[in-house]
Amino acid sequence: MRIRATVAAVTGALALSAFVAPAAHAAGSTTLDVTFSNMKVNGGKAVVVPATGSVKFSVTYTVTHAATLKSSDFSTIPVIYRGSSIESSQYGVAPDDLGTCTDTSTTVESCKATLSASRADLVNSIAGAWQAGGVAFDKDDNPTFGNGLGKVLVQRLSKLTVNATPEPVKKGKTITVTGSLTRANWDAGKYSGYAGQKVKLQFRKKGSSTYTTLKTITTSSTGTLKTTTKATVDGYFRYSFAGTTTTPAVSATGDFVDVR
Repeated sequence: MRIRATVAAVTGALALSAFVAPAAHAAGSTTLDVTFSNMKVNGGKAVVVPATGSVKFSVTYTVTHAATLKSSDFSTIPVIYRGSSIESSQYGVAPDDLGTCTDTSTTVESCKATLSASRADLVNSIAGAWQAGGVAFDKDDNPTFGNGLGKVLVQRLSKLTVNATPEPVKKGKTITVTGSLTRANWDAGKYSGYAGQKVKLQFRKKGSSTYTTLKTITTSSTGTLKTTTKATVDGYFRYSFAGTTTTPAVSATGDFVDVR
């Protein structure tokens, strides 16, 4: 059987059609009476990929099959893909190994798999909304597809910094708060400034656990932030970004200012 080679062929953000088209149209191919449901990718959270390296995440799903089929008659994998279907998608992520399944009845299996999304296989333009799906293979590796099993966000990792000066400062004096919002640039393999984004300047009084928003400013063309505020009491200043479809929310670690 060539299933493991087939799975490896679609690992990463690759042209899935290059692997599925020949098998889908193979002479004598049949459609398995297999359906996918309850697919949960990364515990329901977005898949966030850094500027270098890769990120692993789990997928759990349920497979329902005809009573005439045995577990040994087919294998399955989960797939996340960008586009309307696995068959037509140019980008997708599949596991290195077949899904691990446990029979919960004569016709139902509970399955799981581990996938890995690598920055090397991604481009900036495909960040955002993807789909989850599954593929069942018969003993001849002919695929049966389960498309549109839920939306998945594949995002570019974000970072946010803050620096409040001067420290210490006299009460009532002006504080300048600078920072930078960057996100993974998959095309270049580094972090680049995220321009034109609304970011909140927040303050947490010493001894409190709650941040209060002071104002909202917009990042520059290079992702930098700069604003001023008055010093009133000891506490922590931070910037906080709500996130977008392509980029996750992030908050800077608070910078403490001693007010005297």
